[in-house]
Amino acid sequence: MLDMAVYHIARILYLLGNPELLAVSGATYQKTGMYEDRRQSGGYDVEELGFGLARLAGGISFYLEEAWAIHAGPAMGDQIAGTKGGLRLEPFAYYTTLADLEMDATFDLKTADWRWHQCNPLTAGYDESQQHWLWAQLGRVPLLDTAGIALKTAQITEGVYYSAHLGREVTAKEIETAGPAYRTKS
Repeated sequence: MLDMAVYHIARILYLLGNPELLAVSGATYQKTGMYEDRRQSGGYDVEELGFGLARLAGGISFYLEEAWAIHAGPAMGDQIAGTKGGLRLEPFAYYTTLADLEMDATFDLKTADWRWHQCNPLTAGYDESQQHWLWAQLGRVPLLDTAGIALKTAQITEGVYYSAHLGREVTAKEIETAGPAYRTKS
C-alpha cells in the first residue's frame, strides 16, 4: 500500500478534482508462503495485498487493489467509470454510449502531448514539478493542490490499514483522530 498504491490513489484523486473523503473500508494480507530464511534475512514485514474502497463526496466511490506477491494475473489498472462515460488510464481508452451504440475509443497520448505543446506553450508548465511550481509562482499556470492530494492520499491509505485493523468501515473523522496505538503489534 505505502510503496505502490499511493501513486494510484493520488492520480485518481487528481483526476476527480480531489473531492472530500467520507469513509474508507479496507483489508490487507500478509499470508503468501515464503522460505523462513528469506523472510528473516529480508526483514519481510509488509503486506503483499491491500484492498480499499473510499467513499468520496458527490456520490463517488473509489476502489483500489494493490499487490506485489499474489497468485493472480495483473489487475485491471486505474479506471474511472461515470454515468456518461469511463476512462482506462493505461493504455488510455474512453468508453461511452454514442447514438445508442457502445463506443470504445483509444487515444494516442504521446502524439496529443506533442500537439498540446506545439499549440499551447503553457502546457510545459506541467512537465515536471519544479518547473510547475516556478511557473505557478510567476502566475503563468494555476498551482496544483499537490499538498491537498498528498494529504488525502495519506488519509485513504491510513484508512485502509485502520479499517483492516477494526474489521469495519471507518469515517474520515475516525481516520483523522486515530492515533498510532492501533499499529503496534501484540
